Amino acid sequence: MKVLVIEDNVGVCSMIEMFFSKEGISGEFVHDGQQGYETFKTGHWDLLIIDWMLPGLDGISLCRKIREDNYTIPIIMLTAKDSESDQVLGLEMGADDYVTKPFSPLALMARIKAVTRRYKVLEQEKTEPEADVLKSENFIISKTTRDVYRQGEKITNLTPKEFDLLYYFLKNPRQVFTREQLLEHVWGYSFYGDERTVDVHIKRLRKKVETQKNPFFHTVWGVGYKFEELNEDNEN
Repeated sequence: MKVLVIEDNVGVCSMIEMFFSKEGISGEFVHDGQQGYETFKTGHWDLLIIDWMLPGLDGISLCRKIREDNYTIPIIMLTAKDSESDQVLGLEMGADDYVTKPFSPLALMARIKAVTRRYKVLEQEKTEPEADVLKSENFIISKTTRDVYRQGEKITNLTPKEFDLLYYFLKNPRQVFTREQLLEHVWGYSFYGDERTVDVHIKRLRKKVETQKNPFFHTVWGVGYKFEELNEDNEN
């Protein structure tokens, strides 16, 4: 595995490099955001680890720039910011996960393995002819092209993880999932992180794909969430 780490704290980089060597991971370390972007563009990487606060180009802008270039590489954000609004911003810009400083190297390694494992599954699934396109009462969604249409209108502002979550719900309509189950199936790991990761993505999907007359994501109190398309005539 080749990982590009864009982090300006030399001590943090040294710690990560030590654990990379134990795990057999090849890491390259860059300490400037703009230089990190240029290094990313000229190499082949399996994962990016990006610090929030960087000289040259901050981590959020860097993450957004990479997603705007349509790269689907997994991204983990390192941040000293632990407020929910900051986490929402990082996820909205296209990060797949975040780790709050100070962090345990073992926890970071667990996130790395989980995120890359999930992406490998997604890549394998792209080669499967079945369920390439899912159709429902309101949606048409293609796993290969990652296009989403709601009632004939194309939705173009979904982050990679929002797409994955929507696809999973469409594939399993009316089933109730706990947050832990969604972390396992969509994020690809058994609850290492904060359950708010799921809540944040559901909240963003509601804003992007629902209307007042067509709620699709339903909270099952004390359990989790389910996806169900109800006709307007049947709504209370």
